[in-house]
This record gives sequence, structure tokens and C-alpha cells, in this order.
Amino acid sequence: MREAKLVRKTNETDIELFLKLDGNGLARIESGIGFLNHMLVLFSKHGFLDLDLKCKGDLDVDGHHTIEDIGIVLGQALKQALNNKEGIVRYSTKFTPMDEALSMVSLDISGRPYLYFDVPMEREYVGSFETELLEEFLRSFAYNAGITLHIKLIHGKNNHHIIESIFKGLGRAIDEAITISPKVKGVLSTKGTL
Repeated sequence: MREAKLVRKTNETDIELFLKLDGNGLARIESGIGFLNHMLVLFSKHGFLDLDLKCKGDLDVDGHHTIEDIGIVLGQALKQALNNKEGIVRYSTKFTPMDEALSMVSLDISGRPYLYFDVPMEREYVGSFETELLEEFLRSFAYNAGITLHIKLIHGKNNHHIIESIFKGLGRAIDEAITISPKVKGVLSTKGTL
């Protein structure tokens, strides 16, 4: 079974997360940040990932620790659930429209963490979600999952739509990249390891 259960407790956050890669897109999300809950539900649905997340964070300070630490744990869970990455397609690039917004998410489950992020934002907040923390979440996720992740806004004006297209696209890209192909023997690398 490609799944992982993790717990992370610090002075800033208390997180319990369960991730099932070969799921049905079912999500139960309690992050304390309504907009982030919405985005993670979309991520799960469009990635066919089952995700159960409970987080108690120091939201009296701001959302930074909560959002960053959820990215850390989600990345670690993806890495753990993939185990040795045998048979996976490894790569995916998805263009995802959301009304006037269009984003590109391209990733490589390479074991080499990297984030390229080119997403200008017009507003400081969407709900109680600080838009500058989108990059922090994605960086934490990519570095802890061990993936190369490129995200670019092609065009868009509404920050809700922009972020939504990114989360949907991330789910779709992960779904494709973690697909097991009968063509792949071992791992898709001439080095023999990812």
C-alpha cells in the first residue's frame, strides 16, 4: 500500500496527517485556515489522493508556521508513501485553467529538491490566507518530498482563481507522476536510483 501516516509536534504546530496515494480523492482537512482547507481538498480531489489532516497551529501569531509545517509533513508523507519509487512515471506537466487564470505545474520526482516559482500576486490575502505563503508552502512541500517543482502563472487576475489553478494542477501532476507504468522496470533513471 502506498500510504503514509505522520505526526509532527513542535512549539508552533501539532500536525497529524494520513496520505494514501492510490485513493479516491477523499479529504478531511482541519488546518485552521479556511482557504487552505479548500485548496487541500481540491488538491486531493484532482490528484485522486486520500488525505486526512489535522493541524493546530499558532494562528494567533499568523499563518506562516501552520502553512509551512503542513507543507513539510505533506512532502514527507509523499516521499515515504513512494518508498523506492519503483515503476513510477516520474515526470508530469499540467496546464490548469480556472476561469481567467491559467497556471503551469511541472514536476520531477527526482530526489533533487528544487522550487521555481513565478506567480505574481495582486492581493495580500485571500480570506485569512496570506498569498505570500503560497511559495513557502510549495517550497516546504517540494524540499521534503524530494521533487523538482516548477510553477508559473501564465495569466490571471483573481488571486483565488490563480491559487486554485495551482493546487488543482499540483494534484493532477502528482497523480500522473506517481502512476506506475508496466514500461518502467525498477526506476526511470539511468543511475538506477531516484
